[in-house]
Amino acid sequence: MAYVINSDCIACGACAGECPVEAITEGDGIYVIDADACIECGACADACPVGAPVAE
Repeated sequence: MAYVINSDCIACGACAGECPVEAITEGDGIYVIDADACIECGACADACPVGAPVAE
């Protein structure tokens, strides 16, 4: 299942820098993951200091 970023996101951008397929972009106040591009690697979840990216 693709990852999604929940409302815990603090918009620090740590996840976007770790995504190997550039599926993460800055949204309106939080970052968002393109589910079609996500390869479910978990790099974003490992990089996030607040645990916002979660497997959907």
